[in-house]
Amino acid sequence: MAHDWGYGHHNGPNTWHNSFPIALGDHQSPIDIRPSEAKYDPALKPLSIRYDPSTAQVILNNGHAFNVEFDDSEDKSVLTGGALEGTYRLKQFHFHWGSCDGHGSEHTVHGHKYEAELHLVHWNTKYGTFGEAVQHCDGLAVVGVFLKAGRARPELQQVIDALSLIPTKGKQAPFHNYDPSGLLPGSLDYWTYKGSLTTPPLLQCVSWHVLKEPIQVSNEQLAKLRSLYFNVENENACHMVDNYRPPQPLKGREVRASFQH
Repeated sequence: MAHDWGYGHHNGPNTWHNSFPIALGDHQSPIDIRPSEAKYDPALKPLSIRYDPSTAQVILNNGHAFNVEFDDSEDKSVLTGGALEGTYRLKQFHFHWGSCDGHGSEHTVHGHKYEAELHLVHWNTKYGTFGEAVQHCDGLAVVGVFLKAGRARPELQQVIDALSLIPTKGKQAPFHNYDPSGLLPGSLDYWTYKGSLTTPPLLQCVSWHVLKEPIQVSNEQLAKLRSLYFNVENENACHMVDNYRPPQPLKGREVRASFQH
């Protein structure tokens, strides 16, 4: 059965535990990152990210956010290094954002929220498929990138322009020849911790790598994200805003930093 979860008062994050008890688990995401309490670990490796634009396939509105999805049948778009062992293939990326001129990142840094947050989702190739990988605690690796309002990000514009093709839930369109490394900041310094998906089923299978340095995007680009709709076509219009989960308790987990504070 498909559970009716979302971001409204009746089905939002504070209700998810009713259908997904793991929501109250010990390794839930996102979290509030406290830089002064994150432990610098010199053993952490630099992130190595190699994306092949030819693997971009489709952009779709799933009623919670929009995904850009990639061909993950070969090691063409991959993530290695960081806190990871082995090779992780890019499956999709998506964003979380706030309402008009509001803050909507999922992770916070010492309580500070950014306007939006990008998640690049990769899976551990030792498990053979994405569906198998999510069943294991080292199955996924997500790179989180904060977005803050400022100047336009030219590398984001191809994504922004495609949103007009997928205004409502269930819409999708071809999306080709795109290199998401254009959405990464100049520095790949990161915080890392063991966590979960931030949407149901909230599986605790993610090695998070949250980048310290945000990227800038324009208010016009942010407004385009907010122009999408949660609803299917011909239903009551409901703008896709505030599609984020608030920070979850750390519950004793260690947050490590690849850089010295």
